[in-house]
Amino acid sequence: MSVEGVASGSGVLSAGVVVIRQTPTGCRYLLLRAYRYWDFPKGEVGSGEDPLEAACREVREETGITVLEFRWGEVYMETPPYGRGKVARYYLAATPQEAVVLGVNPELGRPEHHEYRWLDYAAARRLLVPRVQAVLDWAHRTSGCAAGG
Repeated sequence: MSVEGVASGSGVLSAGVVVIRQTPTGCRYLLLRAYRYWDFPKGEVGSGEDPLEAACREVREETGITVLEFRWGEVYMETPPYGRGKVARYYLAATPQEAVVLGVNPELGRPEHHEYRWLDYAAARRLLVPRVQAVLDWAHRTSGCAAGG
């Protein structure tokens, strides 16, 4: 689904980033938990906002991570429509930053996420719903982490 398709009323576009951190024992993926649901940092793309810029903004607001390295270019994967026609677009980036600060959402007066974890592929996959598992699988292959990279 294109941004135009989403903008024309056929649904809502969210944009986020699969954030990867290289460690001596392999790749770690950043997951955020809201209630019982785990996902990558993401949020709604504002009117007229570029999806990649929105994705970076969401990572900053939700995690405090400011250094994102788009080593694989601006590649992304979109989920099939879910909920009320929402589509989530995920970009892929690496970061050297380990520290995460769950930002306070001004509308809620508290962080919108309850917990974060840096997890290896197998542990991350166990926490995700199938729609987001497909994104993790794509990121794992695309990043080279599946090959031990």
